[in-house]
Amino acid sequence: MNNKLVTDTMALILRLEKRKLSPKVRSVFEDAEKGESAIIIPAMVLAELGYLSEKGRIETNLKEVREYCSKHSTIIIEPITEEVIEKTFEIDDIPELHDRIIAGTALKNNLKLITNDPVITKSKFITVIW
Repeated sequence: MNNKLVTDTMALILRLEKRKLSPKVRSVFEDAEKGESAIIIPAMVLAELGYLSEKGRIETNLKEVREYCSKHSTIIIEPITEEVIEKTFEIDDIPELHDRIIAGTALKNNLKLITNDPVITKSKFITVIW
């Protein structure tokens, strides 16, 4: 499977909560759910999602992410590895550490990142789709 992307936290939350996504991003998630492409969820996304859920700022939770990944074999969680951390610190134009780790996961895999974050979108290291 050649068509892979990495998702950021907000894109995953919007998909799981069936909230508004751009037509392009909605199509990307639908393709992965049908097994026609793949989406990598960086482990840092799980940490952010768990924190936001715990604080009551979102409705979705880690259990729903696990169920989503179990239901769709092409939605894959990627751990934070030494290689991800090395790529993370090659990125010098995303100041926030969590965002940089998510971007580092995309950089390590040489994949586009699904995000609408304006800081990440401006990065010279990452290609974004939204």
